[in-house]
Amino acid sequence: MRKFEFKHIVGFEETNLVGNVYYANYVRWQGRCREMFLSQHAPEVLADLQGDLVMATTRCACEYLAELTAFDRIVIRMTLGGMVQNRVQMKFEYWQIADDGERLVARGEQEIACMRRTDERTVPTQIPAVLRQALLPYQETPARRAG
Repeated sequence: MRKFEFKHIVGFEETNLVGNVYYANYVRWQGRCREMFLSQHAPEVLADLQGDLVMATTRCACEYLAELTAFDRIVIRMTLGGMVQNRVQMKFEYWQIADDGERLVARGEQEIACMRRTDERTVPTQIPAVLRQALLPYQETPARRAG
């Protein structure tokens, strides 16, 4: 199973008065990771988002395991948890990178629903084929999901 990686260096603006990363930034990084995946592996979807396609986030979560501070180097690894009808579940692992190795500092999940805007409302639509094909190599194995 492949994992899409988004690397980041924590900036002062992402920390709170105590000096650790403000919790909401982890969710922001999930969104950034998702955007970079689209940019690199499904740019056609980005063009479709300028039209009537909507990728609405329906659920988001993060489990915090350790603190991060300014100038910590991290890598967010995204995998595909599953695809059902018009919904995509993505899973994220946040790893702190240090000279002596990596340390898992958080885990997250996000679910999106693919929708299309009509004149009157937004309606569910199939996951675009190009997105489905781009995500499949990142699918978690059943043993991985159970653990």
